[in-house]
Amino acid sequence: MNTMGQLVYTNEKCVGCNKCIRACGCDGANIAVTEGGVSRISVDPSKCIGCGACIDACQHNARSFYDDTERFFEDLARGKKISLLLAPSFKANYPNEYESVLGGLKNLGVQHIYNISFGADITTWGYLNYIKKYNFLGGISQPCPAVVGYIERYIPELLPKLFPVHSPMMCGAVYVKKYLHNDDALAFISPCVAKKMEIDDPNTGGYVSYNVTFDHLMKYVKEHGISGALASDEIEYGLGSLYPMPGGLKENVYWFLGNDVFIRQVEGQSHIYQYLQEKSAQIAHGQTQALFIDALNCGEGCLCGTGVDAEHKLHTDAFYNVHQIRLASQKDSKKGPWAKKLTPEKRLAALNKQFKKLDLKDFLRTYTDRSPECRRQRPDVRALEQIYESMLKTTPESRSIDCECCGYSSCEEMACAIYHGYNRKENCIHYVKDQMQHEREIAAAVQGTINTVNRLFENLYNAVDNMAKGNEDSAKESTEITVDMANLAEFNRQLDTALEEIQELIKGLDENTSGIMTVAAKTNLLAINARIEASHAGEAGRGFAVVANEIQELAIVAKDTAEMSNESQEKILLSIRKLLEEAKLLTETITTVNDRAQTLAATTEEISASSDEIIATADNVMTELEKLVK
Repeated sequence: MNTMGQLVYTNEKCVGCNKCIRACGCDGANIAVTEGGVSRISVDPSKCIGCGACIDACQHNARSFYDDTERFFEDLARGKKISLLLAPSFKANYPNEYESVLGGLKNLGVQHIYNISFGADITTWGYLNYIKKYNFLGGISQPCPAVVGYIERYIPELLPKLFPVHSPMMCGAVYVKKYLHNDDALAFISPCVAKKMEIDDPNTGGYVSYNVTFDHLMKYVKEHGISGALASDEIEYGLGSLYPMPGGLKENVYWFLGNDVFIRQVEGQSHIYQYLQEKSAQIAHGQTQALFIDALNCGEGCLCGTGVDAEHKLHTDAFYNVHQIRLASQKDSKKGPWAKKLTPEKRLAALNKQFKKLDLKDFLRTYTDRSPECRRQRPDVRALEQIYESMLKTTPESRSIDCECCGYSSCEEMACAIYHGYNRKENCIHYVKDQMQHEREIAAAVQGTINTVNRLFENLYNAVDNMAKGNEDSAKESTEITVDMANLAEFNRQLDTALEEIQELIKGLDENTSGIMTVAAKTNLLAINARIEASHAGEAGRGFAVVANEIQELAIVAKDTAEMSNESQEKILLSIRKLLEEAKLLTETITTVNDRAQTLAATTEEISASSDEIIATADNVMTELEKLVK
């Protein structure tokens, strides 16, 4: 892991349940994201303080952390000289494995083992002397790197109130390096995930190279069967062994100053950061009544720190073990700072005498204001209004549901997180519910529209079917009309020919009628002559007279017939001429109708094709509408 890089991270087990957000006191350290279509809560390393609250809260074991265990063993295997700084809570948590594990590490090449209880004694000495020398009242203890990280990132105005004295780990490291002149790389056997931040912090001088947590160390030891001859630490210590317990620093100060002083003890992730936020103004202005504030991130101190495996967090044997260690250290001390029979004043004098060769400056440190990358201004009213609108929170009631399902204590906090990009509105259960309700209403409206459209399409189908059927009938009729018109045209042509022939025949009849008239005239003349001759013949010519009469009647009949034929002929010829004219007009009409019938047939085919296209398009529209509803 890179220096000051990722410490706590989200593994593949995350289900995006938001518990980590609710447990975390660091604004923006947890970010709701979507990866591969799956909701997850990732960690922003610039805002995370390694408090471990999310690790404890996650029931899915979706949070893990980095330390230096692997690198520590790799470097040992390469022959690098490494000495150990041993947290006092290691013996309390693993009293049975304690010595064999240390022996196994010695076998792997560990040079020296220093118990940081001694470093805690130096820290106590440093606190007491710094308070006296600089009248540093109302300060905040800093052995806990998570508390330091929180103040650096979220309450930088309290940085001047952080004790500038190193933590027990760092005091022990400084002592080993500067006073014991040990040039080995130092590895801290640690109950704390956040110690990695302190180790990598430029303000701590690079004295320590590895943070090896109890959890990862013991897993590695079991997996690789590491053990050896019983071994222990190499340096004497006093009540520094109490530091892992809640109020351990306070107890040490009471030991040297008496119980008359007031030290405010605050611990636990759900309490310490809220307390610091609420009291920040008072603390910053020195308005507290406490000599100092003994602040720890973990509710049960470093005995159940973030780097202790879950199994050991479930029982309280470590507290009893620390109590036994404390009794042993007091029992063995007849004189000096740990002697129980001495007064606090004499104990303090003995402590100063024991550490008289130490220079307080060697054990001081500075801090860095990291708030610019962590603290964010709250959005203004207009920006919040826009966020609320996007979340479908349009009423005061909907903006104060404060169900905390999103992980935030209020709807307003969630809106602020969305504004800063830490979260998404889809992570609000009420937004999802309202959105679903809204979509359900839209779906119902769409379904109603779809039903209406379905009815319209049914009407359309019926209309198109009728049109197609009518069109088919029209096409058939058009074809039949075309055939009939063709037959009629042929008949008309035949009629035309027949009329012309009749006209020719009538013209011939006209010539015959003229002949009849001539014959009639001649017959009439013959009859007259016969009558004259009969009169001349007298009685003898009587028969001839009869003939003459018959001839005359024939002439009359012939003449009448011829005259009637002429009259009928004129009438017939007039009718024929009219028929010819009508036949011509009929021919023209037939031609026009035939052309139109052919055009109608072609149009009918186009209508039929269009009807098919309409049906296909309507089917496509219906399919898409059904997809929309689904």
